Amino acid sequence: MDAQTLVDERGELWLALAPLWLEREPRETDYARMVAVIQRHDLSVRELEWVFRLELAPVLARHQMSVAGEWRSFDDYKLMKQLVAHNLRLNGWRRKSWALFSGLTTMMTRHRWNELMGRVLVERGEMP
Repeated sequence: MDAQTLVDERGELWLALAPLWLEREPRETDYARMVAVIQRHDLSVRELEWVFRLELAPVLARHQMSVAGEWRSFDDYKLMKQLVAHNLRLNGWRRKSWALFSGLTTMMTRHRWNELMGRVLVERGEMP
């Protein structure tokens, strides 16, 4: 898969979910936007979990852990470049490594993710 295809297929979703890693708790409007974007992408909860754990967390967790990092907001262009670069390399042993360590890269945002998935399930008419 090339960079443009990644941006076309995942860019909107990645940028919509990025606020899960910001310093502040997401607002109701943030969650509503995330749910709306997720619904447009028509991914299962399982597929969304892998987007969260493998496609987003390895890049965004670095922003949280960096002392000098800025995580009150993101530069969308810079973030998209980082996400595309990461995902272009995400195959074979890298995919397995990130899957193995995804608990560490998601632990600071897991409570937000669980809240979001509950809202997605309610929107879909499923049991949270």
